[in-house]
Amino acid sequence: MALPDYQSFMSPLLECLSNGKTVKLNEIDAEVYRKLGLSAEQLRLRIPSGKQTYAYHRLGWAKTYLVQAGLIEQPKRAFCKITQQGLAAIESGEPINNQYLSKFDAFLDFKTRSKLVNEPTKVDTTSIVSNNSDKTPEELIEAAVDTLNTNLSDEILKAILAASPVFFENLVVDLMLAMGYGGSRKDAGQATQYTQDGGIDGVIKEDKLGLEMIYLQAKRYTNKTVGRPDIQAFAGALDMHRAKKGVFITTSTFSKDATEYIGMIEKRIVLVDGSQLTELMLTHNLGVSTKHVFEVKALDSDYFMED
Repeated sequence: MALPDYQSFMSPLLECLSNGKTVKLNEIDAEVYRKLGLSAEQLRLRIPSGKQTYAYHRLGWAKTYLVQAGLIEQPKRAFCKITQQGLAAIESGEPINNQYLSKFDAFLDFKTRSKLVNEPTKVDTTSIVSNNSDKTPEELIEAAVDTLNTNLSDEILKAILAASPVFFENLVVDLMLAMGYGGSRKDAGQATQYTQDGGIDGVIKEDKLGLEMIYLQAKRYTNKTVGRPDIQAFAGALDMHRAKKGVFITTSTFSKDATEYIGMIEKRIVLVDGSQLTELMLTHNLGVSTKHVFEVKALDSDYFMED
């Protein structure tokens, strides 16, 4: 079951504050979740950073928007209390969401005064704090980054397919080095001689001392699925080199038979398809460069603590 959006947390939060008490958010979060009927599975879901659950993340943003609209006040740090406007909102019986909050000038001002730090051009934050959005600003940023990375992954694959087979073999070795295997290309990794590879496209030390070698196979396919025969041939090539470990990397995908086969043999063979390949390249900054860096800042509570 999908988790309710942050706007769905607004009414239950106001109801939990309707007794007029001044409380911390983490003192009433369980009651809010109960009013929303959230399951244990929903409460375990965590945002990509892993630092917070989605439920508490969205509850926090619901509180932020209610504060900006004047329905909740914060008499002291980390505490919140309902206002007369908040009580009137409950009594109105209307759904409490961004559309309702837009009745208040303070909330409209909040929607339009944000801008990117250190950027000379103003940003239309209406799209970020949208009446129709079911995501928090941070979730919208994460979704935008995910979309950009998906497009970039497609560009990476196209660039690989447009390059030569030898380039791809060298790329595979570079990726293993970027992931921390071996040491440097000079003494830890190499692409084997093209046309004389015997089914092996690259070799790399598993560690800097070279106590064990990892053999690489690189297949630059577009629509062809790598099947079990390809993996069996690679396993045979490992036998020729008395090797126990190998990595088979392709720009396409692996068949079900291929993935099942590696679980049946003693050798340790790792399969990396096109999607995983581009993800690893992005993670380890191989073949890509940083275009923009945006900082999302948070309040440093320790700074404001007084003796």
